[in-house]
Amino acid sequence: MSTPVHDRLTCTGANGVGLVADAYGHPDDPAVLLLHGGGQTRHSWGGTAATLARRGFHAVSADLRGHGESDWDPDGNYGFDAFRADTEAWCDLLASRSPHGRPAVVGASMGGLAGLWTEGSRAEEGLGPAGRALVLVDVAHRIEPEGVARIVGFMTGRPEGFASLQEAADAIAAYMPHRPRPTNLDGLARNLRLGEDGRYRWHWDPRFMSPDRPRASAVPDVFADHASRLRMPVLLVRGRMSDVLSEDAAQEFLTIVPHARYVDVGDAHHMVAGDKNDTFTDAVVEFLESLR
Repeated sequence: MSTPVHDRLTCTGANGVGLVADAYGHPDDPAVLLLHGGGQTRHSWGGTAATLARRGFHAVSADLRGHGESDWDPDGNYGFDAFRADTEAWCDLLASRSPHGRPAVVGASMGGLAGLWTEGSRAEEGLGPAGRALVLVDVAHRIEPEGVARIVGFMTGRPEGFASLQEAADAIAAYMPHRPRPTNLDGLARNLRLGEDGRYRWHWDPRFMSPDRPRASAVPDVFADHASRLRMPVLLVRGRMSDVLSEDAAQEFLTIVPHARYVDVGDAHHMVAGDKNDTFTDAVVEFLESLR
C-alpha cells in the first residue's frame, strides 16, 4: 500500500516561534496531532503518520520548538508553559480546519508531557480541553530519574558533533543496542544538522538541554495533579522494557486516571514507536477508532 502524500503546515507558538509540521491524509478526516520526544524530530512519526492516514485520519506530525525545522526560541524558553502554548496553537489550527472538531493528541516522552501539562493546566484554569483525546507514550505523571539521566547523558554527550553520519550511527547503536543498525542513513540525516565546520550535530537547540530548564522528574506532584484533572479519553502506552516509565508508575497513573486505557508493548523500550511501530500504531488506531 502506497504512503499517503503529505503537506507542510506551519503555525506560530509562544514567543513568536514558528512551528513546522507534516500533515498526512485528508484534512476532512479526524485530526491527530503527533508530538515527538525531546531530541527527536517530526520524522520519528513517519511510519505511524502514514498508517493513520491510510486508516482514515488526518495525521499531523509537528517539530517541537527548538527541534527540526521549527524555530529556536529567541530567549531559550523551553519550559512547559511554552510547550502548552505551542500545543494549543496546533490544536486551534487543526480544529479550525476540520469538520470533526479538535484533534486527538499523541505525545511521546516530552511530547506526552507537553500534552499532559496542557490539558491539566487548562482544566485547572476552568478551560475546556485543547484536544479531544490524549495518548501518552511511555510517559506519565512520574518518570524514573535513572532512565531520564541516561537520555540526558546521550543527548549532551557529544557537543562537538560527529565527523560523519556513520559516526553518528555508531553512537546510536551503542545507545540502543537492541535496535537493528540501519543500512540506509537517510533517515538519520533528517535528525542531524550540518554545521559550517563540517560536523553533524543533533537537530535541536543546545539550549533545550540547559541545566536551568524545568525537568519533569523534578516536579512529579504537579504532573500528578494535572493527571487527576483529565476528563477526556486517555490511552497510556508503555514499552515493557522501558527504564523511563515503570510498571508501578503506569499502574499508579491508572488509579489517578481510572477511565484511562492501558497498553503494554512487549519487547519495546522507551522509544516505543521506533521499536515496535506496527504494534504501537495498531493500539493507537484501535483507540482512536473507538472515539468515532
